[in-house]
Amino acid sequence: MTVSTLAFSSSGSVLTPFPAAAVETSLRGELIQAVKDEASIRGIALPTSAADIAKAPFQMDSLVVVSILCVIEPIVGFELPESVVRTGGYRSVDSALYQLLPRIEAQWKKRKGGKP
Repeated sequence: MTVSTLAFSSSGSVLTPFPAAAVETSLRGELIQAVKDEASIRGIALPTSAADIAKAPFQMDSLVVVSILCVIEPIVGFELPESVVRTGGYRSVDSALYQLLPRIEAQWKKRKGGKP
């Protein structure tokens, strides 16, 4: 038998845990696809594995990353502000995830309860 632990807010309502794995998986997939698309257009060769693409240095524009946020909005259940994306973009998929995931989780906590 599996036992689940639920967190409660100060008002006694159940707090839903942040869906970190689903957000990261979706965001990683979309960012990697954006890198592949851009590399194809620019004629840049990329590593073959997704893990190596995520680590590879590749400049991603912040506007592209903002447009990708809409993919995870159904997972979190609300529209994310553009401010979660760093101005100037990112140097790799991994660097984008490293910066974005805590900011998305902070927005989750702000809307769903708990401290950011």
